[in-house]
Amino acid sequence: MSTPSTVEERFIRYVQIDTTAIPGSPTFPSSLIQKDLGKVLVQELKELGISDAEMDEHGYVFGTIPSNLDYKVPTICFCSHMDTAPDVTGKDVKPIVHRNYDGNPITLPDDSSQVITTDKHWYLKQKIGDDIITASGKTLLGADDKAGVAIIMDFAYYMMKNPSVPHGDIRILFTPDEEIGRGVDFLDMKKLNADYGYTLDGGPEGSLENESFSADAVTVEIRGISEHPGYAKGKMVNAIKVASEFVAALPKNEWSPETTEKREGFVHPTSITGTLENASVSFIVRDHDTKLLELHQTRLKAILDGVLANYPELHTTFTIKEQYRNMREVLDTVPFVTEYALQAMEKAGLTPKVDLIRGGTDGSRLSFMGLPCPNIFTGEMAIHSRHEYVSVQDMQKAVKTIVALSEIWSNHKV
Repeated sequence: MSTPSTVEERFIRYVQIDTTAIPGSPTFPSSLIQKDLGKVLVQELKELGISDAEMDEHGYVFGTIPSNLDYKVPTICFCSHMDTAPDVTGKDVKPIVHRNYDGNPITLPDDSSQVITTDKHWYLKQKIGDDIITASGKTLLGADDKAGVAIIMDFAYYMMKNPSVPHGDIRILFTPDEEIGRGVDFLDMKKLNADYGYTLDGGPEGSLENESFSADAVTVEIRGISEHPGYAKGKMVNAIKVASEFVAALPKNEWSPETTEKREGFVHPTSITGTLENASVSFIVRDHDTKLLELHQTRLKAILDGVLANYPELHTTFTIKEQYRNMREVLDTVPFVTEYALQAMEKAGLTPKVDLIRGGTDGSRLSFMGLPCPNIFTGEMAIHSRHEYVSVQDMQKAVKTIVALSEIWSNHKV
């Protein structure tokens, strides 16, 4: 790849644009500031010569790198999300490049209590000698997923500068609100008009994720009995206390994010709100085996019923909402989509590793919307935290990977 890489410069600019998603917001995108980055990306795509670049009313950014072949091959989509997680603020991000990282602890200057070490971050130890980008200590970095955005933009730059690279039609897609599970809620699949896709939202160099959690949300509503606290004896039932008792009854040493790994599923309370009369507890339910979701929900309902046995006069609701499903259920029907990505990594000089996601991506839902869509590495690590970091070299290797992947797809005649 002779064209100079622009991925570092782009990434540093993009992370300084606040795109934090807002859970529970009635708008889409959940935060209109996400469109600020969308406008920048559309302008930059047009400057590259991608004339159809646009952002629709919902904040989705589209663009096409037209085929340079004289025969038909599938249209491929490369996708990343523009929003950042609400867990840690993404406002006023100050990215810092640590050139030729030497392996020593990285103390973040705006909060000296934030120290990134190879002891706590196993992958960082493998990146000694790379150029590592972090935030300054008071914010997340936003590598999830602006690393993916920068990779796709640098890829577009390379492809437009090197028209001799054979490829079919390539669709570029940037989405809002992935971090709050709404990333493709309003996506027009006909407008996207792609056959297969890849999200750029993975972690370590060479990793390819073709399996995600299956996911549901559960909401428990508890209606208490209100009385004046001065005259409440034998009458009041405090919904807040009942909700707290329910959460406290959950297992302490299993069945939770903090006690599980690999293929183990969990049930996780994400919020508890309420007043004396009404309380609500929200949960996410996760497992790689979709059939096990029902078992998790049944167990959770049994715990709730055990608590409510002491409060027979209360009214409660237990509501289940599907969120997404394990994308492998779709990807196993088109194994070449995964295989081509592995071949591309090898072509880029990497050792590929198939892995699973203990979470989901836009690709999880896209796969079930007709766009089989595994997830390619970006180098983003320690995501959703102030310790978030990314290797510049990892991002560059991801660009090489999707260039090679585009070439491989050029041989898939239809």
